[in-house]
Amino acid sequence: MVKIWIVALVMLCLIGLAGCLEKSVKEEANTNEEEQEQPMEEPKKPVAHNEEAEKESKPLVVNIVDPNRLEIIKTISPKELGHETDFETYKKEIEKLAYELARGTKTEVGYDKRMVLDKKDEDGQIIKGSPRIILKESELVNRIIDASISGNDVEIPLNVTESNYNVEDIPRLEEVIIASYTTYFNPSDVNRNKNIEISAKAINNVIVGSGDYFSFNELTGPRDEVNGYQPAPEIINKKLVMGIGGGVCQTSSTLFNVVDQLPVTYVERHHHSLDIGYVPKGRDATVSYGALDFRFQNTREAPFIIKAIYGKGFLTIEVRTSKEYEV
Repeated sequence: MVKIWIVALVMLCLIGLAGCLEKSVKEEANTNEEEQEQPMEEPKKPVAHNEEAEKESKPLVVNIVDPNRLEIIKTISPKELGHETDFETYKKEIEKLAYELARGTKTEVGYDKRMVLDKKDEDGQIIKGSPRIILKESELVNRIIDASISGNDVEIPLNVTESNYNVEDIPRLEEVIIASYTTYFNPSDVNRNKNIEISAKAINNVIVGSGDYFSFNELTGPRDEVNGYQPAPEIINKKLVMGIGGGVCQTSSTLFNVVDQLPVTYVERHHHSLDIGYVPKGRDATVSYGALDFRFQNTREAPFIIKAIYGKGFLTIEVRTSKEYEV
């Protein structure tokens, strides 16, 4: 009887233990199911870079870019210059900036460049000059004003004009003389005559294409001792004074009387303050490097070449061209 109770008691314990084990397994299973059903936490997204906000925080500027080097040469702040508060004043400031970029200042060279014409050397080879460059000021002003709202970069607008002639024409340009003029001077005035000779040589064999711009100062260069010019009498403010390069005006005035026989347009020409004697009154063209120039444009539909013949007591300048372009 005792044995039967012991067996019964053991059976009851085993049944209870089995129930506990079953409950533990179920609880663990439920726990695993809950963990599986729980959604995974999504990784935090990086905060987007707000370019618009950053752009608004920075002051708006306009960069002015050199078209050749593609470099920023000037940066302006429209707000600081009054774009939003006083537009008319702002526009005047931009116009002033465009003017200075084109013409230059006391410390900076401008973009505008006068044409330096090609010429033949003694061997008939071409010595290349350089093109005429004009900064289009009004267009630059408009570009900057348009960019003052968005802050875009602005490229400087340049008008570049190359000399207009055909290389094939060069061997024939001396075939016929279409204009000529001679002036005379005292053969014993050594220094003055030397200045005439140097300046005449500088314009000799210069090729002037159709539509080309001729600049006396660009071709003859600074009148100084480095370039061989000598001290000689010259007219300044109605007085005859000594200066380096005196006599050069005889070359420029002789040239004027030659090209005045042709269809040309004068860009710049000045008179002496006194009667000079070697040309009729009012038929002169005084020059001063860095100040007064003699400039004209060839409006013929054909090129020509300038020949300057310096001799003892005289200077003859001729304009020649091909027989094809004689008329």
